[in-house]
Amino acid sequence: MKYNIFEDMAAAATLRLTIPLAFSTHPLTSSLRFRAIKSIGKETSSFRTVKMAATVGSDPETTSSTSRVIDSHLHIWASPQEAATYPYFPGQEPTLTGDVEFLLKNMEDARVDGALIVQPINHKFDHSLVTSVLKKYPSKFVGCCLANPAEDGSGIKELESLVLESNYRAVRFNPYLWPSGQKMTNAVGKAMFSKAGELGVPVGFMCMKGLDLHIAEIEELCTEFPNTTVLLDHAGFCKVPENGEAKDTYSQLMELSRFPQVYVKFSALFRISRTGFPYQDLTPLLSQVVSNFGANRVMWGSDFPFVVLECGYKEAKEAVTIIAKQASLSSSDMDWIMGKTLMQLFPGQWVLP
Repeated sequence: MKYNIFEDMAAAATLRLTIPLAFSTHPLTSSLRFRAIKSIGKETSSFRTVKMAATVGSDPETTSSTSRVIDSHLHIWASPQEAATYPYFPGQEPTLTGDVEFLLKNMEDARVDGALIVQPINHKFDHSLVTSVLKKYPSKFVGCCLANPAEDGSGIKELESLVLESNYRAVRFNPYLWPSGQKMTNAVGKAMFSKAGELGVPVGFMCMKGLDLHIAEIEELCTEFPNTTVLLDHAGFCKVPENGEAKDTYSQLMELSRFPQVYVKFSALFRISRTGFPYQDLTPLLSQVVSNFGANRVMWGSDFPFVVLECGYKEAKEAVTIIAKQASLSSSDMDWIMGKTLMQLFPGQWVLP
């Protein structure tokens, strides 16, 4: 029987209600408070509650037992020292540290084995930085390039070149890069989506302004090109429901499960939660996504480096374990979510010993 996401929503916020000091309605503020409490080692009742949740979440029955933990969604960009070689796109200069060395340190601390690097808007269609990292760490990273929807169709050749000549095995469709007034279902969009299917690379959709604005385009593309795999970034950017409109968006997300080629990234939890770490108001969402899509079509992602200031990279991984425990997911489900799903999508990468 499928889990009803609107049942017992109050239970999903138990931790928030029991920790009024450590959590506020602003995710960044609440996360920074959590990290401050943790760093100075104060054994307040609030922090003890969070520690208890983490301890419960580390139960072997819900912790992933796979020997590979793979992050399905993160970004990197040039450090200030690298910017001369790998320039930022004008107006997209980053304000956060996001170089690969910083990423590798965070991955080591969190015991994350590999990742799918999504081309950042900071370098737009210049993939040279990410390409250099893919070549340097071929067994650790896979690339997701950024689709160029130029009206002359040049982006189709760019996509093919990045896939065939570098280690790019996915492509991201950002609908806000399409020419004004045009949709992802225009001639160029359909040609790129079809080409992705031919090349065997999944298409990730970034619906930052809301899934409801793009659901019709996604359904049309999935219907016309059933051989192209789809990744819904950040669960379609569907925030925890507060009103009827948000509930409708959740329903639209679940209805996409009827397309067997659609997968869901349970990623960037801070973007879709209405609370701070550990984002337990997302428990009903994870339950229903797994119920509708199956754990083998769900994958965890951090959204590094943005997540570092929100709760921390290691904590982003821990949050999923806490949420999974509350959702009563099995160890097998967690194996899929924390690595097996992505490994299945990209065979030959992150090979088990």
